Amino acid sequence: MLCFALYSTAHAMQQSYKSLLAPLGLTYPQYLLMSALWTEDDQTVGALGRQVLLESNTLTPLLKRLEAKGLLHRTRDSRDERQVRIRLTQAGRALQQQAAHIPGCIVEKTGLTLEDVTRLRDEITALRAELAKG
Repeated sequence: MLCFALYSTAHAMQQSYKSLLAPLGLTYPQYLLMSALWTEDDQTVGALGRQVLLESNTLTPLLKRLEAKGLLHRTRDSRDERQVRIRLTQAGRALQQQAAHIPGCIVEKTGLTLEDVTRLRDEITALRAELAKG
């Protein structure tokens, strides 16, 4: 069954990240958020949620924990009070350097070439898009 293969692989992938993230004090979902912010800082909660495919009721507790760790700030947008903006702190930006080795370690753990990993990612992303069409 394709669904079980994807589910169990996703679980194994998250477990592979666990030992790499522990020294940074991050969980896998927190790492996903930080990675998105390292790519593009100063985002709204909504934009960040769309990027990592999480709803705000899941996202907000994660952001609060990262804020409590001093890695980001949450502030109301001065132009639109309904929007909350997420910005990295200096410590949050510095953590990017400490995490720089993680993607390479994950590629190595897969036993695949970088080209194969990229192709597989693209195929899985296309599958997700097809399934999302309903």
